[in-house]
Amino acid sequence: MKGSTITSTGPETISFLPHQLICIDNGGYISRIIDQTDPDYSSTRNAAKRQNQLISLNEDDFLLPGFIDLHVHAPQWPNAGLALDKPLNEWLNDYTFPLETKYKEVAFAKKVYNHLIRELVDNGTTSALYFGTIHNEANLELAKACIRHQQRGFIGQVTMDNPDQTPSYYRDASAKQAISHAETFIQQVVDLNRTADLKQTPVITPRFVPSCTPESLAGLGALAKKYDLPIQSHCSESDWENDYALTHYHKRDAEVLDQFGLLTDRAIMAHGTLLNQSDLDLFKERGVAIAHCPISNAYFGNAVLPVAKILAQQNKIGLGTDISGGYSPSLYRNIDQAIVSSRMLHDGVDQALPPAKRGTSINAITAKNGFYLATVGGAQSLHLKTGQIKVGYLADLQVVKAPYPTFTDQTPDDIFEKIIYHTTKNDIKQVFVQGKLAKEGHYETQR
Repeated sequence: MKGSTITSTGPETISFLPHQLICIDNGGYISRIIDQTDPDYSSTRNAAKRQNQLISLNEDDFLLPGFIDLHVHAPQWPNAGLALDKPLNEWLNDYTFPLETKYKEVAFAKKVYNHLIRELVDNGTTSALYFGTIHNEANLELAKACIRHQQRGFIGQVTMDNPDQTPSYYRDASAKQAISHAETFIQQVVDLNRTADLKQTPVITPRFVPSCTPESLAGLGALAKKYDLPIQSHCSESDWENDYALTHYHKRDAEVLDQFGLLTDRAIMAHGTLLNQSDLDLFKERGVAIAHCPISNAYFGNAVLPVAKILAQQNKIGLGTDISGGYSPSLYRNIDQAIVSSRMLHDGVDQALPPAKRGTSINAITAKNGFYLATVGGAQSLHLKTGQIKVGYLADLQVVKAPYPTFTDQTPDDIFEKIIYHTTKNDIKQVFVQGKLAKEGHYETQR
């Protein structure tokens, strides 16, 4: 691939390099990056042309790493944008659980999941961490949809067996059954991967502390250790969820999850808007990542996640859409909202207060911070060698056309910021996952 590249090199920095040749090997990894000033640039480009293996980007196109979405409720896609004015517990009981129970119908699951994965790939998302439902066969359809549309999926068989906090029509019958179903799904994904070019990963998935009994939490912790698998859940997402653990366990929910072996260096906890310093210290000690879901948090989080503080403390953190608590499938829009929310946290929102008392000392984040979360942060959270355009890394890439024409001279930072704030799926011309085309574009391989 010949063109200009933009990649994150750290929470505050990017690399913008024009006229690069990105060489991708047969395994889907970046094998070489050749600058126009290198002596073999022309010979390598011409050889690729002769072999019908050169893709040339236009001058107003840019090659970026694919995005990594750390929190998607796949079955909730039909509800995206609905009932966001409701409190979290009402939203779950009146809208979410009734929808999720429909996935006992495999045909319904297949229809929704094919549409969702296609939409996410079209928005530049090359890897995603999914909550499924309690239905094994539907979750298997989600894995198949990821394979079909060339996306790297991490997929959770959801566990929810607490009769006090889950409806009778949508829950695991017992902790024993829940653990059995989770283990069955693990084996099903292993079997599916035997014939799949792009491997999918099963994920241990207690929905959250309120929806699970101590028995199921303990069983899931044991499964995660037995199979060395990623773990996902929600943690300190809202006042209601936070208070549940304090009332029923007399501990914070991070401590409850840790008690059952569910906080490991392969764990990703969503939201975290109410995490305190003790929780963050525990997360850092255990290597736990946070999935920041800024659009969803604005509706259900009851607070703003202090992203700049978390980055400064070097906790692992990435970005999630939280479909359907987050209405947009685009991580570009979630980067935008992360920046907006951080500015409101810093500046304050109560105009009745004097300026000195209105905000907080926590800095606002920048577009570069947000880009880091959507790429490097997500890759680190999932232990993936991707998220950067770098030799030895997976060729998970998106080709983005600059959304607006250039009327004046622009610096690399100007170009980058316009891409982050303005890109829509229509501006994403091609997407590659592990070197294979996942979204068709307007390019012809050059002869």
